Amino acid sequence: MSPLHIGFVFDLRDDYLAMGHTIEDVAEFDSVETIEAIESTLVRLGHRVERVGHGRELARRLVAGERFDLVFSIAEGLKGRSREAQVPALCELFGQAYAFSDPLTMAVTLDKAVAKRIVRDAGIPTAPFLVFERAGQDLSRWSHYPAFVKPLAEGTGKGCEKASMVDDEAALRAAAEHILTRYAQPALVESYLPGREFTVGVLGTGDDARVVGVMEIVLLADADAGVYSLRNKEECEQLVTYHRGEDAEARRAGERALAAHRALGCRDAARHDLRSDASGEPVFLEVNPIAGLHPTHSDLPILSDLHGLGYEALIEQIVGNAARRNGLNAASVVSGKGNEASAPKQKPKRATGGTPKAKTAAR
Repeated sequence: MSPLHIGFVFDLRDDYLAMGHTIEDVAEFDSVETIEAIESTLVRLGHRVERVGHGRELARRLVAGERFDLVFSIAEGLKGRSREAQVPALCELFGQAYAFSDPLTMAVTLDKAVAKRIVRDAGIPTAPFLVFERAGQDLSRWSHYPAFVKPLAEGTGKGCEKASMVDDEAALRAAAEHILTRYAQPALVESYLPGREFTVGVLGTGDDARVVGVMEIVLLADADAGVYSLRNKEECEQLVTYHRGEDAEARRAGERALAAHRALGCRDAARHDLRSDASGEPVFLEVNPIAGLHPTHSDLPILSDLHGLGYEALIEQIVGNAARRNGLNAASVVSGKGNEASAPKQKPKRATGGTPKAKTAAR
């Protein structure tokens, strides 16, 4: 692949904390360590990288006439169920090539109910669900207990906690109304799935997409039971172990993740979450089309490393997928030169058991 001039777009946790936002507000945003790891890896691969920052700064630069061979954006956006679509939409408005999924897929996948409807229509198993949109909403027809309640359009385990699992209508209503108040958005109510939990890495687009690997998430004794919660994710070195998923059930999870990737139109890379029902059948939960990329904290790099694809190779394949999809070649790109002030190489740690990981990176 020819060297590229890459505009690197991101939401930095520290910037938003300085504005007065809470730790939970910025749980999906990235740490300095993540930004440095991605940048230094791109530089080692021969690309010329410019840190742009958040989407508003990208808008300013595009309006001013600046262009890049490729925008590499991990920006989540701050508000709204279409916030992850903001940077891709901006790139399309200005004819700027970019990595990862398009605005429609970004918006669809953040709204978990919309994603589930598309996946269900494609014949991929999903759990029964409903969207709780307003206080006082009739819940009398819901009969799938225990149920699990979480925000409709959040990630990184936000709003997923021990209190999310409920056994009757009164508890369900209390949990759902709590979501309405706390997150100012509808609650997603699902039938609780008691089986094994998997996360699946998929690279590529359409027919060229492939499963990198399946990772099983196993909670330890002191973890929040039955849920891969924000606490379990942030304190995973004490609360979680990760294992390669290689048996028949894990393989089915991988097959269903790949089918969901294609049905939802995900591009270049994504991480899919599934959990098995009581009979051991993996069921689609959700997908993250811009999964966290901290080399030793985020699930996608951990599972990739478990399956023999190191961090540098993972980033190289993501960029390569985006470059090919956008038709970038030697005639259309700049001579990429490494930034002088780049971070040292970081080697991901294998996660055969609990993996020590920084607590300041998005999942």
